[in-house]
Amino acid sequence: MNYLKYFFLLISITSFSQELTIGQANHLASLPIKCLQQEYPNKLGQMLIDSSEIQSPKKLHPAFYGCFDWHSSVHGHWSLVYLLKRFPNIEKKEEIIAKLKINLSKENIQKEIEYLTKNHEKSFERTYGWAWILKLQMELENYNEPFAQELAQNLKPLSNLFIQSYSDFLPKLLYPIRAGTHTNTAFGLSFALDYAIFSKNLSFEKLIKENAIRLYQEDQNCPFNWEPSGTDFLSPCLEEMGLMQRVLLKKEFFAWLKKFAPQLSNKKFSWEVAKVSDRTDGHLVHLDGLNFSRAWNMYHLINQYPKEFSHLKLLADTHFNFSLPSIVDGNYEGEHWLASFALRTFEEKK
Repeated sequence: MNYLKYFFLLISITSFSQELTIGQANHLASLPIKCLQQEYPNKLGQMLIDSSEIQSPKKLHPAFYGCFDWHSSVHGHWSLVYLLKRFPNIEKKEEIIAKLKINLSKENIQKEIEYLTKNHEKSFERTYGWAWILKLQMELENYNEPFAQELAQNLKPLSNLFIQSYSDFLPKLLYPIRAGTHTNTAFGLSFALDYAIFSKNLSFEKLIKENAIRLYQEDQNCPFNWEPSGTDFLSPCLEEMGLMQRVLLKKEFFAWLKKFAPQLSNKKFSWEVAKVSDRTDGHLVHLDGLNFSRAWNMYHLINQYPKEFSHLKLLADTHFNFSLPSIVDGNYEGEHWLASFALRTFEEKK
């Protein structure tokens, strides 16, 4: 990257206001635009039954082959739809729409479904990628433009497949997965619940709420001091809190939170940001995502219950601002996905 260009880009990104500006949106959009149809480098999460399944990423996943891995491609698509909807005059608008139309064609989505309905791929992207598909579906359905509505229709069969996958999987999951990475159950249920409520899918909403309560109702004293693990990009404690905030009524939630995370009510509560030692290491750079995950969950809590938790805003801002510059540091290890996490945080930062 040209160092003078990088300098001015960094100044723009790190001076984010309370709301995104068109200039900042252009910068954030440039990252997924760059990788959406970049096939390599690529990390496939594939199980091989025989040699006939050894194919290129684009052949295997014609919709979601870019941005290094399948799930990063999905939330790269979400980022662009999110920005298009909020900034109708965004730069490269026509290029963005053209790329979205190519990738999310009816034919490409059908190819994704054919891959995902193989018996040996039932656990593919469970549940992180599933959740981001529903996030993308919700963004498209809630975007009143003809091209977005067409793409929503194209994507819907894949979203329905994952809704069925949730329905098949959740009753079998006897214990939640509390990892700070892709398999985190709470994160995987939060976006799914948001979509269930948005789409008025009452049976899906009931399924998620019942299983969230079954899995998490009795949890107490989440070990905040165990975060971060070395390659976390999600906060196990706060992702669980964010899910239960969605599931429980205020009185029930406050009673649960008092047992689960009593420190959050302390006006002097402090939490050190996660630091990255090597931004060229694709796993170590995950910790920037952890800072965003903590921030968006704190903002979500503050937004719903400002009287009780407004004291957390400075802490949330600190986490957000600490990792914001890293999304334009020129390292593909972070750039291919961190813009999505920054935008997810802005979604809650009101």
